[in-house]
Order: sequence, then C-alpha cells, then structure tokens
Amino acid sequence: MSEKKSYEHVIREKWCKGCNICVAYCPKKVLTLVNGKVFAERPHDCIGCRLCELRCPDFAIEIREATGAPEPEEETTVDYTIPPEATHA
Repeated sequence: MSEKKSYEHVIREKWCKGCNICVAYCPKKVLTLVNGKVFAERPHDCIGCRLCELRCPDFAIEIREATGAPEPEEETTVDYTIPPEATHA
C-alpha cells in the first residue's frame, strides 16, 4: 500500500482579504479563518485538489506536495547584495 501524500499550504497573509471563498470550496474542511486570514487548521486532511488555490481571487494560497526538502523563500524576495547582471556602457 502506498504512503499517503501530504501537502503544504503556502498562505500569503498580506494578499488574503478574508473573503472565505477558499474555506467554502475545501471539500475536506482543512481551512478556516483566523483573525480575518485563511489558516490551514487540518493540513493532514488535505487531498491536494487545489480548489482553494484555483478559486482564490487574490492568489493568496498555494498548495504544494510536501517533499520534505526545505522550500525556498518567497519568490518576491530580492537579494540586494547581488549586483545586477547587465551593465551598459
């Protein structure tokens, strides 16, 4: 018997406006609102259907299959210590 897949919930709280759409669409009742923001209350019950991600109007939630490897930081993080690639003379 194969091992049950697990999923990670990437929630961008700054983007979440607490509209409750993702909570309403979740068939396993994984999500809830806490202080007006979405929260994965029961992440172990997630089946990876991604309905919450697909229905979120603000792209505030993303579902990833858990691999055990550490995830990179947010894609919008900019490292200002690296010089720009191109220089024009």
